Amino acid sequence: MSAPAPSPLAIVEVDPAHTPERQGEALTDAALAFVAELHRRFTPRRDELLARRAERRAEIARTSALDFLPETAQIRADDSWQVAEAPAALNDRRVEITGPTDRKMTINALNSGAKVWLADFEDASAPTWENVIGGQINLIDAYERRIDFTDPKSGKSYALKPAEELATVVMRPRGWHLAERHLQFEGRPVPGALVDFGLYFFHNAKRLLHLGKGPYFYLPKTESHLEARLWNDIFVFAQDYVGIPQGTVRATVLIETITAAYEMEEILYELRDHASGLNAGRWDYLFSIVKNFRDGGEKFVLPDRNAVTMTAPFMRAYTELLVRTCHKRGAHAIGGMAAFIPNRRDPEANEKALAKVKNDKDREAGDGFDGSWVAHPDLVPVARASFDAVLGDKPNQKDRLREDVSVAAADLIAIDSLDAKPTYQGLVDAVQVGTRYIEAWLRGLGAVAIFGLMEDAATAEISRSQIWQWVDAGVTFSDGRRVTADLVRKIADEELAAIRDEIGEDAFTSGKWQQAHDLLLKVSLDADYADFLTLPAYELLD
Repeated sequence: MSAPAPSPLAIVEVDPAHTPERQGEALTDAALAFVAELHRRFTPRRDELLARRAERRAEIARTSALDFLPETAQIRADDSWQVAEAPAALNDRRVEITGPTDRKMTINALNSGAKVWLADFEDASAPTWENVIGGQINLIDAYERRIDFTDPKSGKSYALKPAEELATVVMRPRGWHLAERHLQFEGRPVPGALVDFGLYFFHNAKRLLHLGKGPYFYLPKTESHLEARLWNDIFVFAQDYVGIPQGTVRATVLIETITAAYEMEEILYELRDHASGLNAGRWDYLFSIVKNFRDGGEKFVLPDRNAVTMTAPFMRAYTELLVRTCHKRGAHAIGGMAAFIPNRRDPEANEKALAKVKNDKDREAGDGFDGSWVAHPDLVPVARASFDAVLGDKPNQKDRLREDVSVAAADLIAIDSLDAKPTYQGLVDAVQVGTRYIEAWLRGLGAVAIFGLMEDAATAEISRSQIWQWVDAGVTFSDGRRVTADLVRKIADEELAAIRDEIGEDAFTSGKWQQAHDLLLKVSLDADYADFLTLPAYELLD
């Protein structure tokens, strides 16, 4: 490949004093030229697809309905097609750990004993420029085995285990809606997805092949098969650009939007030469239901988020359809997150929580999933035991076709099949978790321990969306109290005061608490519902 021409991308420094260390290693002329070409070729289609999302949302607002697409019925009816066979490094995915790409997490995740690490540039990572560049450098260093870390507080040192013991990396770029203001073309930010994908792919595709693996990706926030088609075209172009065989890339799509749940087969079809599987999320999926059906009336009002378990009828329909769809087409079905953070100081509470995790993973393995997510290394053995009990020495259970599953279009949005109702404590919880998460995100932390759970941006999205929905729908609690904007403001102010008392004046004033409080109220109470909390939050991010 000849030397690239100078890139037309401009590197924008908000504060030159905070230029990330080793930035030049990630932003080489050749890497920037590749990102620029991705931007030139594919951003116009990305823009069209974002506009299409808005059009589809308007149609849902008009009809309060969704259905499987009549124009793609032939794809669903054709039993002959399958996705590409899984590469050896992705054939056994029984336990996957998720987390951001900071240096300590990179080492711990790779060493965790999980089969896969979801290296996250999306919901578990606040997209500060330091995080974006630092994550790219950390992954390069890991593949080159020149990564280590010493905790400045504890003095504990971390280093990689032997190569054969390390998890396989599946990298998750940002969603299509997010921009990266630090890389611009003619004054316009490049989509964050193309920055994350482009830098990672350019620097590591060949390096990974030498390691016996490949460039593998999780695709977030996908809303349609046309968005999957865009990613497939990007993969085709990228593989030709760097000179690796077509089909080297593998992608797992997160079915974390309600519209994508109606297009699972079509999504796999569009990506079939590069598809690896589908994943069943929870919080983003519920967030998507609220976002799309927020004006659909009482039957679409969700109860407290913790009352909506994966055994709720409409969630069960979604997960069972996902397993059936994946196995019908030869793809992996990956289950949801166990977000519990073990607490060794409270053995009794720990034991109860681990029992819940075990029950959840036992259910997923029994339903036919091929693997599942955990957020903490201590949960890897728990999840592995559940899948070992079902899989034994088999790498997956794609031979379980789940032909017993039959899901109608209405089953996926039968929200009123739940007996649970919104509660006052649920409103308090949404305000507390939303405030605490947003504050940490504004400080550059995307994966945050809150009340014993590892939370990411999806947590804040479902929290603020439920507040918005309950206010808009005029929900009344069993004690007669009605959810109003004034009630939400009162709870938010009380939470802010409680946090100030809890952490002390110095920690409070040095944090981002007032900004977090104000932003939560804005996105929870504004008449115009913000499509993504992270869009206004990004404007506040240093």
